[in-house]
Amino acid sequence: MLKSVLIANRGEIARRIIRTAELLGVETIAVYSDIDEKFLFVQEADKALRIGEAKPKDSYLNIDKIIAVARESGASAIHPGYGFLSERWEFAQRCEAKGLIFIGPSSEVIHKMGDKYRSREIATSLGIPIPPGSGILSSVEEAKEWAAKLSFPVIFKASAGGGGIGMMKVGKVEEVAEAFDTATNRARLAFGDERVYVEKYLESPHHIEIQILGDKDGNVVTFPERECSVQRRHQKVIEESPSPFATAELRHELQHAAKRLARRIGYTNAGTVEFVVDRHRKFYFLEINTRLQVEHPITEMITGIDLVEQQIRIASGESLLLREDSLGWKGWAIESRVYAEDSENFYPSPGNIARYIEPRGEGIRVDSGYQAGDTVSQFYDPLIAKLVVWGKDRNKAIIRMQHALDNYEITGIKNNIPFLRKAFDSGIFKSGNYDTHFISKLKEGKNE
Repeated sequence: MLKSVLIANRGEIARRIIRTAELLGVETIAVYSDIDEKFLFVQEADKALRIGEAKPKDSYLNIDKIIAVARESGASAIHPGYGFLSERWEFAQRCEAKGLIFIGPSSEVIHKMGDKYRSREIATSLGIPIPPGSGILSSVEEAKEWAAKLSFPVIFKASAGGGGIGMMKVGKVEEVAEAFDTATNRARLAFGDERVYVEKYLESPHHIEIQILGDKDGNVVTFPERECSVQRRHQKVIEESPSPFATAELRHELQHAAKRLARRIGYTNAGTVEFVVDRHRKFYFLEINTRLQVEHPITEMITGIDLVEQQIRIASGESLLLREDSLGWKGWAIESRVYAEDSENFYPSPGNIARYIEPRGEGIRVDSGYQAGDTVSQFYDPLIAKLVVWGKDRNKAIIRMQHALDNYEITGIKNNIPFLRKAFDSGIFKSGNYDTHFISKLKEGKNE
């Protein structure tokens, strides 16, 4: 077992990792920027060390500083959480070079799968379907040719992208030039890599993903699917597991495809294979997220498996003791991401939290990073907490979520709890027959 782990992250995910590490007897080392010094994750860690000023490039994205602090503190491993440096292969490589265990896949695998276009090629070599699309585009003229060939609507994507950055949907040829330039510029600014390609945009798609775990011996375990189709700006807001859209046959096909991909690339530790599924339940590979997902708690709620514990054990060199044929799961779990944002336009709304009261009760879990008096900063993602519920069936889970939202109190800043209440009250969500257009339909007043 690892002796100590430095958590190269902040907020709720840092607290989440600390909670499991403490149960395993692993010393926890937090790092913090100047404005995070009084936050809960800093107080709860065994050690806490300053790494810089508020701007991410000066703190949580500063590879040199984090590596130096890890070595000075005597950390044996680094857990990157999600976001920030979690999918930066250069960071994992630096950890490996300095004798630090990176809690995640190898830098080689991150590099390989971090390139969306390259990951599509690997999927294709295994016979796993991908959405019809182009190669890397070199000009607006080529973009127009491919868009016309695929037929509209199409979507431009950054090859090095993630989190919806660099994605631009286009409905007609007159929009292609602007979309190509915008996608290229956003990709350059966000990832230092301006390569983009274009895919056929699937109508009424579902975004469904499979959690994987892999160990050093080549064992791979897949978990029941997560439905992640409630999104704004290609970013998830509500997730549930299992998916109300998936059949047993589709679940088997997705898990089989995910396992084949993981074994092909020698995947170790936790990751997620993401798919888009059309209205006829035909699936297409999208990408592999080479890290722990924000929505991992819903998988934990239906299986009873602590995924962070599994991450730490795998990183310690242990073999997976889990076996897919004996992996039990029961009930239904739903996660709501509670953001400091204006629900009218979903723009971040930073500020000071005046009052903060979390819901409590059976089947309710809140992974939060804030308390009353804390400030949600403009420098970081505006996620306040993840509200997770479990029920014996989907209807009971929805009722429990509605009750939890009614008892969640946040004042002083705008937040999306009113939107979440509206979402769970809607007939579309209750029916389970929703797709990635759910939010736009809700805003248009559609309820069935």
